[in-house]
Amino acid sequence: MLSKTSEYALRAVLLLARHPRGQLVCASDLAKGLAVPPNYLSKILHALSRAGVLVSERGRHGGFQLARPAERTALADVIGPFHEITPRSRCLLGRSRCSDARPCAAHGRWRDVYGPVNDFFHDTMVAELLDTSDAVAETWKP
Repeated sequence: MLSKTSEYALRAVLLLARHPRGQLVCASDLAKGLAVPPNYLSKILHALSRAGVLVSERGRHGGFQLARPAERTALADVIGPFHEITPRSRCLLGRSRCSDARPCAAHGRWRDVYGPVNDFFHDTMVAELLDTSDAVAETWKP
């Protein structure tokens, strides 16, 4: 369902959320801990910084950290820069007009699936996944 980029973004944010607030983690350490190509992860981390999910500091002792507490960071914030998760304004089948009043053949079924998925990403905070993200924790070797 999620792109590899969105998955890497989520894994990186979960890993950063495990660090004490104020502790910077460099991109190369994150890449190594997550077994993700460093250049690819660096681009993801910078995109998350531009989106306001992360804060970055340059330089020898620089790195990344969450911009706000994990309890206030929704999954939608994390994957949003890479994956459209806002309510669809376009028809799934490409019709110029598609609504409850004038539905396409897929409208009702898609709405029934997409609505709960959309709600999950907007209503679930990063902190809620920390206890269950043992797979992320297992890969991390600081």
